[in-house]
Amino acid sequence: MKRLAIYLFYDHDGIVDDYIPYKLEKLKEFVQDIWFVSNSGLTVDSRKKIQHCTDYIMCRENVGFDVWGYKEAIEKIGFEKLAEYDEVILLNYTFFAPIFPFSELFEWSEKQDVDFWGISDHAEIKPNPYTGTGILPKHIQSHFIAIRKTLLVSHEFQDYWKNMPMIRSYTDSVLMHESRFTNHFLTKGYNYSVYIDSDDFSVNYPTFLSIEDTLKHRCPILKRRPFFHDPLYHDVECLFLRRSIEYIENNSDYDTTLIFKNILRTTKPKDLSTNLTLLKVFDSQCEEKVRSDIKILVIAHIYYPDMLDEIIGYTKNIPCSYDLLITTSSTENKCKIESNSILQSSGAKSINVKVVEQNRGRDMSSLFITCKEEVLSNEYDWICRLHSKKSPQNSHNMSQHFKEMMYLNLLKDKAYTSKVLNYLDKNKSIGFAMPSMVHIGHPTLGHAWFTNRELAIKIAEKVGVKIPFDDISPFAAYGTMFWFRPKALRKLFEYNWKFEEFNKEPMHCDGSLAHVLERLLAYTAHDAGYLACNIMSSEMMELNYTKLEYKMQRLVSNLSNGDISYQISLAHNAKYMVGNNISSGNPNISRYFIINVVRLLKNHVLGNYPKLSKVTRMPYRKLRHYYHKLRGH
Repeated sequence: MKRLAIYLFYDHDGIVDDYIPYKLEKLKEFVQDIWFVSNSGLTVDSRKKIQHCTDYIMCRENVGFDVWGYKEAIEKIGFEKLAEYDEVILLNYTFFAPIFPFSELFEWSEKQDVDFWGISDHAEIKPNPYTGTGILPKHIQSHFIAIRKTLLVSHEFQDYWKNMPMIRSYTDSVLMHESRFTNHFLTKGYNYSVYIDSDDFSVNYPTFLSIEDTLKHRCPILKRRPFFHDPLYHDVECLFLRRSIEYIENNSDYDTTLIFKNILRTTKPKDLSTNLTLLKVFDSQCEEKVRSDIKILVIAHIYYPDMLDEIIGYTKNIPCSYDLLITTSSTENKCKIESNSILQSSGAKSINVKVVEQNRGRDMSSLFITCKEEVLSNEYDWICRLHSKKSPQNSHNMSQHFKEMMYLNLLKDKAYTSKVLNYLDKNKSIGFAMPSMVHIGHPTLGHAWFTNRELAIKIAEKVGVKIPFDDISPFAAYGTMFWFRPKALRKLFEYNWKFEEFNKEPMHCDGSLAHVLERLLAYTAHDAGYLACNIMSSEMMELNYTKLEYKMQRLVSNLSNGDISYQISLAHNAKYMVGNNISSGNPNISRYFIINVVRLLKNHVLGNYPKLSKVTRMPYRKLRHYYHKLRGH
């Protein structure tokens, strides 16, 4: 078949990640011409990246979503020219491919006696979730639709695109094109088939809700959306994306680093971590052999020399040779450290003790200023960051638990540490590993940005970290102890930090540079193209999970039911109402206050009175329609 592919692309920064030219190269084996339609600008490098695998590049203003991108390309090519092809494929950037060879897909397609076909479809839903009434018909998903000549040359096909209304929202895109296309031409007498048919699965949206099952059916695509979609949706639907990635790595030749390079750049780290369940738990059973040539550096800031024995006790759990770099706050401390006989039994291949110029910024300034040269030397595969932690501002139990969260999740014992190192060493996509968020005894859950987010955004811009920030709590190395690849944090080490930028003692408080950098570490790793993950010992997991579950029980028990998505929405709206009116001292009832009162009532009725909700649905929708009409929406 003589084929044309019209490929729709969008990226806020105009960056074409490597998964796209790879996909187009593989597609080019089966199509003669590829039109690349970008709803955004393209960087110079990005344009160069796709020139060899495309025949025409068209950049347009981002209006009308992907639908109008296709429409304008079709109009520019012309229906007469389209008629020269046996098949025209409309596809876009919203999936990774080919997970399994395109040859399998096209071999199947050529056996289909149809007018159009697609890779996957969405089952019928009643009522239509976008309108609340009627039916969302079964339809081919618009990320890949192939149109045969019989339909291409028809006046129905031409009229479809000539009469396409302006698309102003995602909902418009679904209602006016994606869910409409299949049924529209089906009623005109044309027929179709689909490679991954929802009829063969127990869910209505297999490429999202049954990813692993579709992969077992040799589905050639993996959607991008599951990576950045609301983690609460993953929770409600019991989705475990990590299993799908593991299936691809074990059963496909597709290089998953192509996935991560794009997803890391475009997805909020905490959302991604949750959707991919980036927590790895290791036990202390059976020490594993670590490759002999792995190069490890331990950087330890020891403000309290009396903690040297404890820290070395943990570094001795590294089951291979390592170098040790110690920083401390004074010459006196340096002498105490160097004279301690524990150093001789540390197992370190080399030991270097440095005195920091100033103690402003404590362990963070010592790391990024005093240890800069060693980190940027490219000598080491992995670096373990430790410091002498006492947290005198907290109670004994609080400070002890915080310290254990660091040490026991990084270097618990030799068996545990050997498993950590092997996991990190074998997973080249991971560049940063940290203990999970401390929450026992600490008010971090849901509030861990504290007063640091605004400055973090400014600092990220200053050092060139462009990762989207999480809204609630950051994905962060609380306590600033972690494992990292030097390349993962390179941007932070290359920046010329000054001690004067850090707060003077004793003002080591939230909103300061040290606390901001603590929250930027994982974001910097993602910006560098490396995953950040959490690691925990099985012992600490037991402690943390048990108390976390109990806190959730107590929290949710004070709400009307156990539907967590509903409860979060309810609480969010209530907070929004109070936050924008009462707490601000605004005596006027704002439009937002009214909107959220309506939302609260709506959610309450939907959640607790389903029969009443059916009766009131239509009047509510009519009132909402007239309200928006009056406001000119």
